[in-house]
Amino acid sequence: MQLFFQYLVSGIALGSLYALVAIGYSLVYGVLELINMTHGTIYMIGAFMFYIAYSLWGASIAVAALFAIAVSAILGSLIEYLTLRPLRKARMAKTTALICTIGVSTILQNLMLFLMGSQSRSYPSLFFGKYLVVNGVYITYLQITIVAVAAVLLVVLNLFIKRSKMGMAMRATSASYDAAELMGISTNFVIGMTFFVGAALAAVSGIFGCMTFMSVNISSGVSVGMKTFAATVLGGIGEFKGAVLGGLIIGIVESMTAGYVTSEVRDIAAFSVLILVLIVRPSGLLGKPAQKKV
Repeated sequence: MQLFFQYLVSGIALGSLYALVAIGYSLVYGVLELINMTHGTIYMIGAFMFYIAYSLWGASIAVAALFAIAVSAILGSLIEYLTLRPLRKARMAKTTALICTIGVSTILQNLMLFLMGSQSRSYPSLFFGKYLVVNGVYITYLQITIVAVAAVLLVVLNLFIKRSKMGMAMRATSASYDAAELMGISTNFVIGMTFFVGAALAAVSGIFGCMTFMSVNISSGVSVGMKTFAATVLGGIGEFKGAVLGGLIIGIVESMTAGYVTSEVRDIAAFSVLILVLIVRPSGLLGKPAQKKV
């Protein structure tokens, strides 16, 4: 039973990281009905920005984290402003925007490859070697920090979306883009802010994720991007709470599979759960069936 709780703790910490990235997918889809394929790349860039500031420039952990989050958030907004906004003005199809995000992701990955190289780099970690033991279950200080930070960010984001004017504007734009514009809402600004917030959350996840595995490389965001997209679909794409639930489920399933079976099939188990759920509920666990107007 101790092993079960040990794997559960690891799964919750991992799932919390996935949830932060999945929310970014969900926010963008909720507003634009677009899958932002640059999200995993932003995860990797945020992790590298922290590494550069902390390990190469000698900044403190707090300053390095703020730098990485700021750079990632601004980059997310620039991606929307420079590549997706012109496509919306031209009334291009959503598939064109999707292909555009894939292209931008490829460009950014190769740019980071040119700047940082392909080798894995040793990543700094908070509270290295420090842990608590609760009834035989080892809980690292880093895992506690990850869950606590993720919980605080999720609560703050939920309040922001439900209580603030910008959050209400996001919900209005999500409900109807054209109606929001007619009501005087600056939809372009709202969409830019959505990308800003989503990229910031991805950077936070990237920093803690690389701290967990104590390494970073150019491909760090590829696997995470796929799994968090799967988590978004699992929970119900476009649903804030669904993204959180999906991230936690994927994280726990991965941890349990790696512990009880082998780490080599952890990805297979995670995507198998996604497929089984979608067979029963095509809209995801918390998603609502889409209704097409004719």
